[in-house]
Amino acid sequence: MRARLAVSLALASLWHRKKVLALVCLTLTLSVSLLLGIQYLRTEVKQSFTSTISGTDLIVGARSGQLNLLLYTVFHIGDATNNIRWPTYQALKNDSRLDWLIPISLGDSYRGYRVVATDENFLKHFRYGRDLPLALAEGDWFSGVFEVVLGAGVARDLGHQTGEKLVLSHGGGRTSFSNHKDTPFTVTGIMEPTGTPVDQAVYIGLNGMEAMHVGWESGVAIPGRTLTPEKAQGRDFTPEAITAAFVGIERKVLTFRVQREINQFADEPLSAILPGVSLSELWRLMGQFERALLGITGFVVVTSLIGLIAVLLTLQAQRAHEITVLRATGASPALIASLYILECVSLALIACLLAIAIGAACLSLASSWLLTSFGLQISLRPLTVTEWGLLAAVPLASFVVALIPAFSGWRQSRKLGLGEAADQ
Repeated sequence: MRARLAVSLALASLWHRKKVLALVCLTLTLSVSLLLGIQYLRTEVKQSFTSTISGTDLIVGARSGQLNLLLYTVFHIGDATNNIRWPTYQALKNDSRLDWLIPISLGDSYRGYRVVATDENFLKHFRYGRDLPLALAEGDWFSGVFEVVLGAGVARDLGHQTGEKLVLSHGGGRTSFSNHKDTPFTVTGIMEPTGTPVDQAVYIGLNGMEAMHVGWESGVAIPGRTLTPEKAQGRDFTPEAITAAFVGIERKVLTFRVQREINQFADEPLSAILPGVSLSELWRLMGQFERALLGITGFVVVTSLIGLIAVLLTLQAQRAHEITVLRATGASPALIASLYILECVSLALIACLLAIAIGAACLSLASSWLLTSFGLQISLRPLTVTEWGLLAAVPLASFVVALIPAFSGWRQSRKLGLGEAADQ
């Protein structure tokens, strides 16, 4: 009975001061939304990051550290220390234990975006996210020597369409003065957005990479020796080397054995890495920054709760008449103190519910925009145990901080001296 009375009195008190407390509730709602949003984003970004490449069992490249090999093959950051000779790639391709291989050649760029030379296996076997395949938004995968397919981010940022002619640049820098102007490439397709570095690259064939470098020495075109699309007709452009290869193994139990044998390859020094392990290691190095961001957001919520205490203490002087009436009608100091706690916890619960609703609405409206504008694939999903724990911590923290105005109200009601009977 007393509990029901306390709840009804607390709700009536909140409604009576709705204008002031609504502003406090708004501040707390925004703080909780920020806390929940950052936790949600860091979880989704981590999932997206670790799923940048999936279904690939090994990445094989020249002898290097695993993070360096991962960065230049998957994230297109940095450069390879060396190449893999074509006979070595053919030897790997002929290994019956390997289900498929995707060759990758790097070294050129287009207006700051990495040019990736590969073959049809890239579209067929490369997976990202939860084993999602690549797809073309429009056009077709390249088949000719001087044909190019654009990642979704490249096409969006530069406004290219199928059928346009592109001139690629020598070297991987954002600015290049050595352009392959004699061998323009025709855009045949544009890929669907993936939210991964695949969107930020330009894809050509291995033969196209070889053809546009005919007549080039030490990064400089020799006049009269470069090819044109007409001169390239009918010529063989088998590459002498590639940068790396993605490997799929049919029997997963053989993965570690194959990795060890590739790392001990006799003909040339190679490195074979597990992409999942390397991605986890890279995220671990970056994790301290996102944890610091979450901690800062937690302080924002604490600040909002302190502001709620300040408001309740300020309003306490205006509640002297209310407390006097309650004491005169038999309310105990404990009941009056409980009103402050119930009000504070109620505001926190309302703020949490509003934060969930606001977050879901914002995510539903912005998910497609985030994917197309920033390449972030973030979808609406149920909250995790950690996220529910953060939400539950807000009412719990409000209960703890509410003890300050509750104790002050309890002392004030004791000093009114309206009879000891009411204290019982």
